Amino acid sequence: MKEEIKQTKPFDSLETEAFLNLQRTADALLRGVEELLKRWGLTQTQYNALRILRGAGKRGLLCREVGERMVTRDPDVTRLLDRLESRGLIERSRDPRDRRVILTKITEPGLQILAGIDGPLAGLHRRQLGHLGDRNTRRLIRLLETARSQGERSGRDSALRSVGGHDEPRERGVPAPSPP
Repeated sequence: MKEEIKQTKPFDSLETEAFLNLQRTADALLRGVEELLKRWGLTQTQYNALRILRGAGKRGLLCREVGERMVTRDPDVTRLLDRLESRGLIERSRDPRDRRVILTKITEPGLQILAGIDGPLAGLHRRQLGHLGDRNTRRLIRLLETARSQGERSGRDSALRSVGGHDEPRERGVPAPSPP
């Protein structure tokens, strides 16, 4: 990793090196996905929203529900859905029982685009990760899930500390100072 990013000094910690490796790897893998999705004029987030709506079936989902299921956070799901609707890939309608509720559903053209993407994307994933084998891939999944879970917890903890004004790093086992 040091050679790839032309870093001359050692990493601050093993965790820093692992984090940078994770970022670099995610970027390399996602570039392939971006290239593939360009053929259909989609971004990764648009593809993700279509995939979510396909999984929801005929019932559809609320905008908020689409946002909750996204692989990567998108602060403006409404604008994302607007773009997909303008292309005819999704449709939105008011719930007849409660006119305040707007349901979003994938259309037939949206399903057709996903059907065209499914095979090539599965092939890309096999080329990118298939060399790891099933055992190592399952292990990688478990490690990433564990890291993500801890990362989400740490992010919430950090947000809570900074709200209280205590976002300075502390040694393990040393309690946070009491508020004034």
